[in-house]
Amino acid sequence: MNIYVHELKAYRKSTIIWTFSLSAIVVVFMSMFPAISKDIEQFTKMLEGFPEAVRQALGLELVSLGSILGFYSYAFLYLTLCGAIQAMNVGTSIVLKEVREKTADFLLTKPVTRTRILTAKILAATTSLVITNAVYIAVASIMASLVHTEAYDITVFLMISITLLFIQLIFLALGIITSVVFPKIKSVLTVSLGTVFAFFIISMLTSISGDDAKRYLSPFQYYDRPYIIVHSRYEPIFIIVGIGIIVMALAASYVVYVRRDIHAV
Repeated sequence: MNIYVHELKAYRKSTIIWTFSLSAIVVVFMSMFPAISKDIEQFTKMLEGFPEAVRQALGLELVSLGSILGFYSYAFLYLTLCGAIQAMNVGTSIVLKEVREKTADFLLTKPVTRTRILTAKILAATTSLVITNAVYIAVASIMASLVHTEAYDITVFLMISITLLFIQLIFLALGIITSVVFPKIKSVLTVSLGTVFAFFIISMLTSISGDDAKRYLSPFQYYDRPYIIVHSRYEPIFIIVGIGIIVMALAASYVVYVRRDIHAV
């Protein structure tokens, strides 16, 4: 039984829906750019009426909003929110669906180790996210090339876009450890939405406070888009932190999954 292929097929519908949704969102956002850039002065004056704290929470950089990279940076904040929900949902359901559908004991009677089972599930979930990102980046790049009003650095554009996958991998790992530690969760979507929005709210509060130390509390703060635009690189410390979270979460997932009792139907 090829568990990887089976799991990949199981995620097929979800992958198609999320890929289409993210692509549609970026198309809608980017199609708004020509009109906004044309009347950027009026648009900026309108936004200046918002309190500074609100603009920071919403990721509005008035100085760069008229450029394609600045506008994309703002829109990307909400795209990562949607992407994180996808990843957390997939990660949380990766083990729970076996318990919920009462097929866990059947699966574990097959001549494969628990480590191999979990590995196949993780690889299938990761492949699903990679497919989503490949299509999303292609659509986003095409839209940027169609609507841009001035030259822009395509490398920086791609660097910002690929951080969607980086953030998703973190939430995938968090979802997996959640599903392994709490196998009796009744609603995957509730847990996924609650976790992602909690981190998103923390991110907004961190943006308002301006305290760099608090950035470690939310994955949404690990890849600062204005920093990427200015320096054309990522902040190494946050890359290390992100990798550390993924490694620790997955390592703990293997330990718990291999040792825990699986109740028969």
